[in-house]
Amino acid sequence: MAEIKRIKRGLDIPLSGKAASHVSDDSKTTLFAICPDDFPGPIWKAVVKAGDKVNAGSPLFKDKDSGEIFLTSPVAGTVQEVKRGERRHIEFISVRKESESETSFNPASSREQIKTAVKSSGLWAMMRQRPYDIVPDGDAVARDIFVTAFDSAPLAPDLLDPQLSPWLEKGLQALSKLTDGKVYLGVRAGSGLTSSIAEVVEFEGPHPAGNVGTQIAAIKPVNKGETVWTLDAATAARIGLLCEKGTIDYHTTIALTGACINTPHLVRTCIGASVSSLIEGNLTKTNDIRIISGNVLTGEKVTPEGFLHFPYRQITVIEEGANADEFMGWASVNPKKYSVKHCFPAFLRGLSKPFDFDARIKGGHRAMILSGEYDKVFPFDIYPEYLLKAIIAGDIDKMEKLGIYEVAPEDFALPEFVDTSKIELQKIVREGLDKLRKELS
Repeated sequence: MAEIKRIKRGLDIPLSGKAASHVSDDSKTTLFAICPDDFPGPIWKAVVKAGDKVNAGSPLFKDKDSGEIFLTSPVAGTVQEVKRGERRHIEFISVRKESESETSFNPASSREQIKTAVKSSGLWAMMRQRPYDIVPDGDAVARDIFVTAFDSAPLAPDLLDPQLSPWLEKGLQALSKLTDGKVYLGVRAGSGLTSSIAEVVEFEGPHPAGNVGTQIAAIKPVNKGETVWTLDAATAARIGLLCEKGTIDYHTTIALTGACINTPHLVRTCIGASVSSLIEGNLTKTNDIRIISGNVLTGEKVTPEGFLHFPYRQITVIEEGANADEFMGWASVNPKKYSVKHCFPAFLRGLSKPFDFDARIKGGHRAMILSGEYDKVFPFDIYPEYLLKAIIAGDIDKMEKLGIYEVAPEDFALPEFVDTSKIELQKIVREGLDKLRKELS
């Protein structure tokens, strides 16, 4: 019987616009892109130029240091654009889909064969290493590997769609050969998912129960000098398909969610799909909206001309709120306004009922307040305020003692949401991890 871990500290945000269970096929999208900034750690170098022909699985980027880790095209067609920003930094490479041609890989069974196949297929870049929350080093061996099979973020869909689920066990078997330790599979309590390869651990409780960082902290935390790898169940299943058949399924089922989506539902599309084609004709309004690639806590703000960013699960559309004009402002007694601290009478009708959130932060930036509000939604056994202050001060010794090796920016998404001071906590943690890696490398 699987061990059950109960997460008590957290928060389920009652956001309106949950996707219905029916799935529609995306037949309109022809433009897809890969954004290298979604894969932190390596320095990515483009290996194609506009006009090149590529197959699904053909390399678009390679890491500059070793040249062994690739980001690959999710579709077959013609490279449309190599978009560059400031200082010629590559923002994305887009591909116009024209056929169904696929790159074939060699089936893999040994550790070295699996590593080579996963690196060349682009799936290696979909894993993360802790510490630092980066793409794993190609020569590293993980202490343990953690796979999460559910997402507890607001309005998030299931991680594993039926087309990939048959390959999950094969993927776990392949991952078990990449570590001298254990492979852990974190599942939602009552899901019924089992494995003969991985150690299955069930989680129940509010978000962030589905975050792999929360699961690591509850199972076997990361200490200084240790390295673990993390990935979601969909990536693990793709690895299983790759090692068994030598092919990759670049399809993904995403959720169109949020109050500004006319009919929230699931869409079967490909990795890196164009946002405009996915939301076309399905918005309740076209002005004063925020389009987010991902969930409202950790997703990235995009324009309609943008693309679906890794980890390719969700598009959320909510009101921007820039034109909001509320009677009495912060002193309002509107029963439709949400507050974690029950500042509005909405809690009388029950906070589990959906609310129409907008993108306003509703307050100004100020100094961090040691009020303990982070601790109520932060299930790690560390002191978040003191860790953040150590990161801001650049004190590496304190950062290490306070647990920076355990965390990633997404672990601070809920504290950022409830933060009275309106501080960008995830940005602070990302900068702290990057500085620590630079100093210790």
